[in-house]
Amino acid sequence: MVYTPEKEIIEKYADVFVKCALNSGKGIKKGDVVYLQVSECARLLYVALRNSILKAGGTTITNYIPDDTAREYYELASEEQLRSFPKKYMRGLVDEIDHSIFIISETNKHELEGLDPKKIMTRSKALKPYKEWRDEKENKGKFSWTLGLYATPAMAKEAKLTLKQYWNEIIKACFLDEKDPILKWKEVFSEVERLRKKLNSLKIERLHVKGEGVDLIIGLGEGRNWLGGTGRNIPSFEVFISPDWRLTSGTIEFNQPLYRYGSLIEGIKLKFEKGLITKAIATKNEKLLAEMIATDDGSNKIGEYSLTDSRLSRITKFMAETLFDENIGGKYGNTHIAIGNAYQDSYPGNPSKVSKEKWKKLGYNKSIVHTDIITTTKRTVTATLANGVEKVIYKDGQFTI
Repeated sequence: MVYTPEKEIIEKYADVFVKCALNSGKGIKKGDVVYLQVSECARLLYVALRNSILKAGGTTITNYIPDDTAREYYELASEEQLRSFPKKYMRGLVDEIDHSIFIISETNKHELEGLDPKKIMTRSKALKPYKEWRDEKENKGKFSWTLGLYATPAMAKEAKLTLKQYWNEIIKACFLDEKDPILKWKEVFSEVERLRKKLNSLKIERLHVKGEGVDLIIGLGEGRNWLGGTGRNIPSFEVFISPDWRLTSGTIEFNQPLYRYGSLIEGIKLKFEKGLITKAIATKNEKLLAEMIATDDGSNKIGEYSLTDSRLSRITKFMAETLFDENIGGKYGNTHIAIGNAYQDSYPGNPSKVSKEKWKKLGYNKSIVHTDIITTTKRTVTATLANGVEKVIYKDGQFTI
């Protein structure tokens, strides 16, 4: 018999998304419209999310995704079909919704393995306007989103865990074993906010990340603030920033594998020169890594730099899902960078008032991809402040501020 968490756990999980994760930790308001994107295999969580939204006075628009149909779509779709974009429908959808919840759940982790990645990238490029419209609405403070995970036997197997062990990691990570998970999340958000404010007060010009497999300089640039999760992604313990892509140089290795387009990329090593990835090596699926970096003009540049304090995260096992792996705690916490699109809400002013020319001038990267790559090795992060003083802000998996 397939393991399923108790109904109370699923209901707590749904409430965390609806009443805490959305709207920057405040939850939805009466009358809000929530766009639910949930796979068939996560039906139990879909029902709990819908019920939680209804109890909170909201309404739903649903994209209910059937299992194991993606590969057939890409195999059958022509170039013209891959490039198609229902502009009026998608524009109307963005105008209608106030929030979005996307649940990651798969019955076959390798469904797209061996498929030409260019087909997937072509489809991603076609949907670019939809993403840009959502970003614009979010920048105006009129839209919020969150991501979550629903475990399946295939996902657990990929992480070399039983389904119950996999679910236990989700339950621990999201505080679903607590009487009041939302209260615990608010405590985490409070500490993340303290760290974020402290980092912003330091007036950091650049970071030097030095340790096992990494010697990397990240220049932050002007017009930046550090950010914390505050509900975007459940779980989220990271503190992160979108740096000026032009000011990155050095090398970094990643001891955690990356799933991309249904395939596993392992042993990734990147070299940056004047902000560009000039060398990309992988021990497995290197060709796919190269394709990923060549997606568009921004996919070979940095869009995010992030740190997770080991004291905050209860995740200790590899989960084979970026959502969890980028928030792993363990002995040394984690460092991850994202290749591709920057977060415009890293801008300290009103991002909706910033022109495309200014974004470019500030060095905010633009891309249709945003790919997080993670390492959990021992490292020290030293900040050079505006006054020239050097200060260690992170060491051995913990912030020192």
